Amino acid sequence: MQYNASMASRPAAATRSKGALLAGIGASVRAAREQRGLSRRLLSERCGVSERFLAELESGTGNISVGRLAEVARALGTSASLLLAAAEGAPAGGSSSSEAAPRRPLVALVGMRGAGKSAIGRRLAEQLGVPFFEQDQLVERAAGLSLSDIFSLHGEAYYRRLAREVLGRFLSETEEGVLATGGGIVTDREAYRLLQKRCVTVWLRAAPDDHWQRVLQQGDTRPGDASGDARSELRALLQAREPLYALASVTVDTSRIGLEGTIKEVARRVSRALATEPGPE
Repeated sequence: MQYNASMASRPAAATRSKGALLAGIGASVRAAREQRGLSRRLLSERCGVSERFLAELESGTGNISVGRLAEVARALGTSASLLLAAAEGAPAGGSSSSEAAPRRPLVALVGMRGAGKSAIGRRLAEQLGVPFFEQDQLVERAAGLSLSDIFSLHGEAYYRRLAREVLGRFLSETEEGVLATGGGIVTDREAYRLLQKRCVTVWLRAAPDDHWQRVLQQGDTRPGDASGDARSELRALLQAREPLYALASVTVDTSRIGLEGTIKEVARRVSRALATEPGPE
């Protein structure tokens, strides 16, 4: 076979092409991580790839396998295919295409009172690097009244109507965050559908006795809690609502894995949902 200069250039060209691709992947991963406000350490904990290798990956020197890249992508709330597509169009050492940026997370926690929506929601928001909101606080702000006053002065129907209006405004104005919803939101079909369309919904499931103990610890004094049959009423209410809560995108059993385990599991499941579900319309 005759040797010529063009054949000699092929290995060098392949090396340059591979180097450019690795640099592009590194740039797209770095851009996605920074947009989410994640440190390399936190990303490492989420995806199982060492912090040292992530640094090499982002610098363009780490040759990551497709399987590992998929794990990194899931932890970032995107997909390996999007990272690769952005990498192929990204200049070496430069910023990646906006295609590599993960969907901004808007997560809604649903469940009965005592599910841990506030405690888990605050910690989850910190981990995701997004703001935390409570629907009841948004309603109180809109009404200029405390929740107990809203119920005592205007009744539950007024609260439900106001809560639906406040939710609609919130979802239209908010791009990212974790929202702890009211326990009865699933019974409002319109509000629940709006929530499901715009958010990754997470049902924080718990055993009836766990709900009851947490409600007592919170000192919740809303109507119904003072009843002598309040415990059995809560159990019946939970049983009636369970089929509605089960329509959420993600279900996590808080009784089984505790607070810390729940936070990690919800973060993992939300990242997976963001990577696989289509974005909001």
